[in-house]
Amino acid sequence: MIPDRQKFTRTEWGIIQKYRTPKQVQRYLRLLSYNAEEEGDSIFSFREVVRRKKAHCLEAALAAAVILEQHDYPPLIMSLESVDQLDHVVFVFKESTGWGSIARSRDAGLHGRKPIFRSVRDLALSYFDPYVDHSGRITGYALVDMAELGRYDWRFAKANLWHVEHFLIDYPHKKIVSSEKRYQRLLKRYTEFREKYPKRQATYFENKDTWM
Repeated sequence: MIPDRQKFTRTEWGIIQKYRTPKQVQRYLRLLSYNAEEEGDSIFSFREVVRRKKAHCLEAALAAAVILEQHDYPPLIMSLESVDQLDHVVFVFKESTGWGSIARSRDAGLHGRKPIFRSVRDLALSYFDPYVDHSGRITGYALVDMAELGRYDWRFAKANLWHVEHFLIDYPHKKIVSSEKRYQRLLKRYTEFREKYPKRQATYFENKDTWM
């Protein structure tokens, strides 16, 4: 059940009222510090994200789900599976123009996407190229409605949401099959870029016009 106004603190409700669209929520999440988990692994709820003012990808996706379900968007999360088990999680939404996403990452190419994709699969594929680094390669995706968690408190809990992580990992993913030739070409490009620019964000991708 979607929580009502009384469940939120004044600060939380102020954020919900200020950021009412996917584009605005993406902007809000970009204002937060990236949670690099210096103090240990974490999966914070929306309440803890607001309190701590930081979020990594899963935390950001959950925060977006909490904010936007108050504006009539279903709490849809997409899990992107990688060979190195460093999976990415984004909030997914649909407009009349197509599917889009909201996301937080240390990598510029893994943030949100404009709602222009014909299918969730096409949306997932838009992350393939930017995901390739020395270990990353997307192998599958899953669209998950957080309502499937029932009464589990993923919105306000003070404790880490390990159950959400396990739920997403165990959720059946649809395979993404990619050619080895394409992957090696992308890896070569990434390696050469990283050798030349060790600290610069990679933004050389052809689909930048689809980024949120």
